[in-house]
Formats: sequence, structure tokens, C-alpha cells
Amino acid sequence: MNYTQILSRLFSVALAFFVFGCNTDDPKKEDAPELITKVTLTFTPVNGGTPIVVSASDPDGEGVQDLAPEDEIVLADGTAYDLSVELINELAAPTEEGYDISEEVKEEGDEHMFFYGWTNDLFSSPTGNGNIDSRADQVIYTDNDSKNLPIGLLTRWTTIDTGSAHSHTTPTTGTFRIVLKHQPGLKNGTSGVNIGETDMDITFSITIP
Repeated sequence: MNYTQILSRLFSVALAFFVFGCNTDDPKKEDAPELITKVTLTFTPVNGGTPIVVSASDPDGEGVQDLAPEDEIVLADGTAYDLSVELINELAAPTEEGYDISEEVKEEGDEHMFFYGWTNDLFSSPTGNGNIDSRADQVIYTDNDSKNLPIGLLTRWTTIDTGSAHSHTTPTTGTFRIVLKHQPGLKNGTSGVNIGETDMDITFSITIP
């Protein structure tokens, strides 16, 4: 076998490995956190009225800065609200797949879950202070994944009646925290906020006049 034939054989073997490698379907899990640069919370009154919209943004994308609230949540007292959460990656074009992160979270609902925490007694429903400190605590989820476990893009909240609250020591101002966890292969009926990667963690100020 001459030198030219040897080179030809080596090139054929290398090409075969390259083609095989490119066509191999590698079923690796994508466990990396979602890139979220804009979060919008919309509180829509159940019985009609003007929605309350607040946002948080991350001005430098993958840089050192975190998502920061741009608004304070101000809700009417004694009112039921449906809350929807929109997540956007503004570093992608609106036509690109990686732009609408909330749609991605919905599609991968069995890997994602929102956890909520708030100052005690700001809501008559759900009661308590949320499920960030304990997964078993109450949050009223109105969306579920394929395994009938909550996701949290949609939830329901009823504020306290501040008229009666003022006769006690119940606060009408405080904080409202929302955490999105990415839990591929880990999400179940008891997996809490310490399981998986954190996609976002934001704390808003909240007032119920």
C-alpha cells in the first residue's frame, strides 16, 4: 500500500467517525437555568376591573445583575385576583424559539414549578405565608403539568379586608416573593424550593390600601 492509499484510508475513517458523531442522537438532559430578562405579573380582578401589571427586568442579561422589580404591587382590599406570569428573554428576537420562556415553562411543566412567599396575612386566600418555606403550605395553583402537579404560571389570590384588618395587627404592606425552580427528573408531590436549579427569584413590595 503506497503513501497516497494510506492517506485515503485514514481520511475515510476520519470522515466516518465525523458523520457518525454528527448523526448520533444524544439524549442529554438540558438542566441549565432558563435565561429570563423580563418578568411581568398581571393581577386580573375575578369579578371585572382593570388588571394590575407589575414587572421586573434584568438589564444586563447574562451579566452580574439580577432581575429587579420595576414596580410595587398595589392591590385592592377584599378582592379576588387571577395572577398570570409572563417570562421573556429579550436577548432573543420575538420570532425566535428562546424568546417566550413562559411558553417553554408551560411545555416543560413536569420540570418546572413556581413557589410563592409573602408577608403573613396579606391574603385571606391562600392563608399563611406561602410555600417557599414549606412545600406543604397553601398556594392556589390553577394550572397543572402532565402529571397533575402544579406549575404556577396561573394562580388565584384574594386580598384581606383591610377594614377589619386595621382593628387588629394585620399588616397591609409587606413583600411578595416568587421563585421559579427547574427540576428535571426531580419534580414530584413533595419537591420543594431547595430542589433543582433556580431560574428566577424576585421579591416585590406589596401594599393593600
